[in-house]
Amino acid sequence: MIEIRGLHKQFGKQVVLDRVDFEVREGETVALLGPSGTGKSVLLKHIIGLIKPDRGTVLVDGKDVTTLKRKDLSELRSRIGYVFQNGALFDSMTVFENVRLGITDEAKYGDLDYCRERIAECIRLVNLPPDTIAKYPAQLSGGMRKRVGIARAIAGAPKYLLYDEPTSGLDPVNADIIDSLVQRLDDELGVTSVMVTHDVRGAFRVADRLALLSEGMVVMQGTPQEFLASSNPKVREFLERDFDNPSFAA
Repeated sequence: MIEIRGLHKQFGKQVVLDRVDFEVREGETVALLGPSGTGKSVLLKHIIGLIKPDRGTVLVDGKDVTTLKRKDLSELRSRIGYVFQNGALFDSMTVFENVRLGITDEAKYGDLDYCRERIAECIRLVNLPPDTIAKYPAQLSGGMRKRVGIARAIAGAPKYLLYDEPTSGLDPVNADIIDSLVQRLDDELGVTSVMVTHDVRGAFRVADRLALLSEGMVVMQGTPQEFLASSNPKVREFLERDFDNPSFAA
């Protein structure tokens, strides 16, 4: 379980997160929504300890990420897969080498036979053909690079998956493919997921619960149905801006 309580973060005079309370229960997928620049990615980076808060606590499986020493933080990160917004693949490495970086266990990383088997399985799980393994990122489409990034994130068999705008920059067809993939991986792997996105339609398809971040604060958390029924003006404004059809249902 992920629990965030009273999280505050500012850069200079700009307050990015203001007393944020947020939780993700075991086995569920939560979509963190909000306009660009509202601190969604900053919140995600707090969960994995890439950013330290000014105040507040970040608990993952009962451990406060903000106080962990380097060794304990490294152990925690081995249980968390992170999908970066732009894929963050290394152009000079093949897909095999890129995905191998996600194998966090040193002994398994050094076992070439294990790596071949595990990477082939991860490539299969993200619906890419086997020959993708030998290619370089420049030889892949944008949607394929996104899927390689997801393959790397699951290579270490994590308990948690954190997605930072996984459909950003994709056309609607490829965005739907990624959304379906996220949903299927959650079901097949039994992971707990947090997906940062501004794509409301995709979030409604994929997530068990939603959280809306506005002006540095989580203004609502709930199921898609609860969001549709909400009279909160910030929720209504956000949904009506993104839905052409107000009667949209997940």
